[in-house]
Amino acid sequence: MTARELDAAAVTDPALRAAYARCRALNARHGRTYFLATRLLPVARRPAVHALYGFARWADDIVDSLDTDMSTAERAQCLSRLQGRLECGLRDGYSPEPVVHALADTARRYGIEHRYFADFLTSMRSDLEVTDYPTYDDLQGYMYGSAAVIGLQMLPVLGTVVPREEAAGPAAALGVAFQLTNFLRDVGEDLDRGRVYLPADLLTAHGVDRDLLYWSRRTGRADARITKALKAAEDLTRDVYRRAAPGIAMLDPLARPCIRTAFVLYAGILDAIAEDGYAVVHRRAAVPCRRRLARCV
Repeated sequence: MTARELDAAAVTDPALRAAYARCRALNARHGRTYFLATRLLPVARRPAVHALYGFARWADDIVDSLDTDMSTAERAQCLSRLQGRLECGLRDGYSPEPVVHALADTARRYGIEHRYFADFLTSMRSDLEVTDYPTYDDLQGYMYGSAAVIGLQMLPVLGTVVPREEAAGPAAALGVAFQLTNFLRDVGEDLDRGRVYLPADLLTAHGVDRDLLYWSRRTGRADARITKALKAAEDLTRDVYRRAAPGIAMLDPLARPCIRTAFVLYAGILDAIAEDGYAVVHRRAAVPCRRRLARCV
C-alpha cells in the first residue's frame, strides 16, 4: 500500500519515497488509533500525515523513551541536533535524515508554517525540565506547542470548506483533546517518568497530590479522592471535545471520515478509562481491537 500512496502523492524520488516509508512505519507501529483513522484519508494525502506523525513521534521518543540510559543532558543535545536538522531541512527542502526529509517535503507541498514545528520542539524541550503544572492555564501553554500545533499542521493537508483561520480554533482544540486523553490514559506511565500532567489545581480540589499518586502507583491501591480527580479530568477533556466537534464540518468532505473516526476512537479511550474504574494510575486502559473497528463502521 505504501507504493500506491506515494504514487498518488506524486512522490517519485527514491530517497524521498524511502523517507516517507520510514514515517509510515513509525505511524503504523506507534500510533495505532491515529494510523487506523489515516486509512480513511484520500490516498494521496496519507504520506503527508505520516510525515507529520513520524516527526512528532521521533521528537517525543527522544524525550520520553524508557528504553535508553540517556541522561537529561544527552536528550537535550539530541533535541538540539534535531532542531538544527529541521531548520536546515525546511530551508533547503532536503535532509539526510529521512524523517526530516519527508517533513520538509510535506511542509513545502502544503505550505505549512514553519513556526509550528519550532513551537512543538519548544514544548518537547520543556519536558526535560518541567515535571508538573500548577494550573490548567499553565498546562495549556505547554499543550499549545505539544498538541494544538499538530491540529494546525494538519489543516492544510486535510483542506477546509471555510477560510483556514476559521477552522484553526477547532483544529487546535481537537489536538488538545487528544493529548488530554493521552494524559489520562498514561497517568501511571508518566509517574514512572517523574511527571504529572494533570494540573495541580484540579488534583488539589479533590485532595490529591503527587505523593498520593505515587503511593497509589507503588501499592496498587485505589483511593476515592484520586478517582474523583480523574473523573473531573475526564469531564474537562470531554468539554474540549465538544468545542472541537464543530470543526469536522469545516473540513474538506473527503477528509471528514478520517477526523470523525479519530474523534470517535480517542473519545472511546475515555469510555474505556471510565469502564475500568479510573484505574489509570495502575494500568493503561485499552480499547479492544474489535471495538475500535466497530467504531469505524
